[in-house]
Amino acid sequence: MANTQSAEKADRQNARRRTRNRTIRVSARTQVKNANNVIVDGNVEDAEKATVSAISALDKAAQKGIIKKNNASRRKSRLMKKLNTLRTAKK
Repeated sequence: MANTQSAEKADRQNARRRTRNRTIRVSARTQVKNANNVIVDGNVEDAEKATVSAISALDKAAQKGIIKKNNASRRKSRLMKKLNTLRTAKK
């Protein structure tokens, strides 16, 4: 429980930020999960599209400070590694 007006305001601001950050974080997570599922299915064209959208979502989340830059970079690297494995397997 906040004791001062400034603490009450900080609580309100934190609640707004938390909801905004959560939606962006969850959407990025969903994009990555969808990309992984498409890669497992084996369709290279769909996998490339899904991976590009997941990378974009991760970049946006990192740019806004919702996830750290290295976290986004690590996830993008893992996605691209899986996609490249799929590409070489299909050749």
